[in-house]
Amino acid sequence: MRSPRRRPLLVLVLLCTVAVLPVRPTPAAGDAEDSGGTSAEVARLYEETSLAAQEYEAGRRRAESQRVRAQRLDRLLERRRQDIAALRGDLGRLARAQYRSDGGLSHTVRMLLAESPEELMRGQRAVRRADLAVSNAVTRSRRADARLADDEARAASAWQALDRRNDELAGIKRDIERKLEKARRTLQGEADASAAAGACRGAVRLDEPRTTFTQPWVPPVETYALSAGFGDGGERWARRHTGQDFAVDIGTPVRSVGKGRVVRVSCGGAFGIEVVVKHAGGYYTQYAHLAAVTVDQGDRVSTGQWVGQSGTTGNSTGPHLHFEVRLTPHLGSGIDPREWFAARGVEL
Repeated sequence: MRSPRRRPLLVLVLLCTVAVLPVRPTPAAGDAEDSGGTSAEVARLYEETSLAAQEYEAGRRRAESQRVRAQRLDRLLERRRQDIAALRGDLGRLARAQYRSDGGLSHTVRMLLAESPEELMRGQRAVRRADLAVSNAVTRSRRADARLADDEARAASAWQALDRRNDELAGIKRDIERKLEKARRTLQGEADASAAAGACRGAVRLDEPRTTFTQPWVPPVETYALSAGFGDGGERWARRHTGQDFAVDIGTPVRSVGKGRVVRVSCGGAFGIEVVVKHAGGYYTQYAHLAAVTVDQGDRVSTGQWVGQSGTTGNSTGPHLHFEVRLTPHLGSGIDPREWFAARGVEL
């Protein structure tokens, strides 16, 4: 539990932070038009998850930034407490000095025993100065105490509001992720049925975000972790691994690495649902183990255009994209994708 006395100087910053943290509501299931069944739902939820994660992380970073500032500014608070303690010490000394003098007599007694008008006047001035000093010290001490208490109360309230907002963002993120996981299972079930029947369901035309790529080549997925590489050995492959695997969740948008033409869309077999694109220079790229396709054979595609959604169809032990660069459309003509990308200025 946070102590409310540790964050008094952050009130204005925290209140501004709480005010700007957004909350994006999750659309109801019937609010959006159905533009492709489960594939479209997964794509929408995928985007919502990404946005919710960004908002949650932004809120978390803001909160963490405030905590770092609190640690730095807490030293200033400690000095304020020391100043208040010093004021109270001065107040005590002044109060004691008002009733004692060098000889142990109060200013009032010394005035009564004054032997001349001058000594009497000096005594009166001393009394007034002492009273004024005590009064000023009391006022400063009370004001300092009031400011400290007010700052601490407002800071505690701001921190609580910030934590509530971050908790709300985390809840939205979890809710979208649960819906996305359910939709992913449904999508993969439909894909498995298509692959088992050897008949593709046809292209699902999804609403892609408007993105313009300045470079001619891009990785086949935006966010990923590399898993099995080209030439790796293992029990899952008859000889060696023929491509580069990208570990991604089911339903992740898969994009064409460059502009070209779709020369194959097929289902069934070891690669499950797959797409092959022909590029300039005689190179072909393959995107395999998909859960859905978003293009038809013969389509022209641009750099970064979605060609499908990742899955785990065919000879696959888990969700990932199997990607190959080939010299022909057929298996067995593959080359190392990482070297091919590196030659084109793309580091995986």
